[in-house]
Amino acid sequence: MKKQVFINLPVTDLKKSMDFYTAIGFVNNPKYTDETAACMAVSEEIFVMLLTHNKFKEFTNKEIADTKKAASVINALSMQNNDEVNQFVEKAIAAGATEPYEAKDYGFMLQRGIEDLDGNLWEAFYMDETKFPQQ
Repeated sequence: MKKQVFINLPVTDLKKSMDFYTAIGFVNNPKYTDETAACMAVSEEIFVMLLTHNKFKEFTNKEIADTKKAASVINALSMQNNDEVNQFVEKAIAAGATEPYEAKDYGFMLQRGIEDLDGNLWEAFYMDETKFPQQ
């Protein structure tokens, strides 16, 4: 079995967060979803667990970061091409995300970022290895 990645995010409104992540193309797995948590599949190997604050607190003794004010992690997803990067971000904005900075085009890589409804940071990027600077 391939290794899987589960990203756990505390959310203030589980239903709104599920709607947001569905709108940007993630797919809910009802097997791991209840009134306290939702499993949203990005791919066969990557999942985002949306957890109510009470549920999230079951996994840590630390204070939950206010991601509207401070960054705790930036989750980055690779895309197949620049169009997919732009479509992902545009879908996210239409669903309520904000774009915290302008797109960055490095020639070999396009990078764009979003903040979800709770301020969690995501980046979408496409890197063309054939254009990567040679050292």
